[in-house]
Amino acid sequence: MAAVEFEKENGILWAKLNRPEALNAINEDVVEGLEKLVEKVRNERDIRVVIIIGEGKAFCAGADIKMFLRSSTFEAREIIERLGKALEAFEDIDVPIIAAVNGFALGGGCEMAMACDLIVASENAFFGQPEINIGIIPGAGGTQRLARLVGWKKAMELCLTGNRISAQEAERLGLVNRVVKQEELKEEVLKLAKTIAEKSPTAVGLVKQAVNRGFKMSLRDGVAYERDLFALSFASEDAKEGMSAFVEKRIPEFRKKR
Repeated sequence: MAAVEFEKENGILWAKLNRPEALNAINEDVVEGLEKLVEKVRNERDIRVVIIIGEGKAFCAGADIKMFLRSSTFEAREIIERLGKALEAFEDIDVPIIAAVNGFALGGGCEMAMACDLIVASENAFFGQPEINIGIIPGAGGTQRLARLVGWKKAMELCLTGNRISAQEAERLGLVNRVVKQEELKEEVLKLAKTIAEKSPTAVGLVKQAVNRGFKMSLRDGVAYERDLFALSFASEDAKEGMSAFVEKRIPEFRKKR
């Protein structure tokens, strides 16, 4: 049984974290599964949207502490670097990734969710960076992405106290896109994924580039970068189809592959 299982249908790839007995805690097998996910998306051009979900009662409760206890400093550094690089790749690939969070998204689980483009959480979800409670700090982007998403002061508080926040609080802070009923999580995430999958794959990929890379630039440089990407989108076959469909009052038929 793989630690991360894949299922693809109609351009939507489900990636399921599959260690429910350990609340989907991150170990070497999970990291390898996330690396396979990145490779899969890069190679299979018909994948339009990815949904990451956890099996059982949690999205991901963080790193497997038993793994760290048997690791040297070098080994721990290596595993966290592999995880960090996989999460950086989440932001770089041209396919939107949605985190469907049920239950705990703590430590590495919170870092994983934050590296996704969108987060839909069930009403029973909890988020946090509790590493400080065991004498360490986040290592796969937790301090950095959290500060950019919820602000410097709030991120500092959460990382220094190790406190958890509810899905509702996470939504208020801008960490989560929406909160839904627990029993409707899969249905609502799939609905969102289908909406995105119907759009132009060229435009979707360029939007992701514009937001993720432009956010790290000054406003002036970000707007200039956006303008260049606009020109690329305008030159695409999907743009011609989209504008023609608008004028002809019909539904556009965008390319199915990226």
